[in-house]
Amino acid sequence: MKAEDAKKIIATAIDREVEAYTFYRTIADKVKDKVLKDLFDELAGEEKKHREFLTAFLTKDFSKMKFAAGHDYKVGDTLPSPKLTADLKPLEGLVLAIRKELEAMQMYTQLAAAAEDTETQLLFSQLANMERGHKARLEDIYTNMAFPENVWV
Repeated sequence: MKAEDAKKIIATAIDREVEAYTFYRTIADKVKDKVLKDLFDELAGEEKKHREFLTAFLTKDFSKMKFAAGHDYKVGDTLPSPKLTADLKPLEGLVLAIRKELEAMQMYTQLAAAAEDTETQLLFSQLANMERGHKARLEDIYTNMAFPENVWV
């Protein structure tokens, strides 16, 4: 992969992280549940860190960076996406967030597969793993809220 192509891909990824940040901030402003508000604020902060990570990557060597892989439970993969509205219910906000994380994870996985060099593959694989971790966390919360009978007391 040419350096200019890699820079364009990373610039697109940065744009996606900015979109994700804006999305989470919007949901945090709309949701009334304090726990979910805090969660979406935290996720907005994570997306901001991803943007900063990608921006820094444009000038740094990333070959030694490592991230633990999260598990993809695939809970939210088939859930229909609700519209972002002022009266968004907590579960709907979680579904939207899960879908956003799934899209980001898939994008980074595809970019890793398309990369021709191992360093670029590693970068995008690590970003996919971070998004997978976010998705798994959201799916855990969704499962506990949507199916409270499954929660052991």
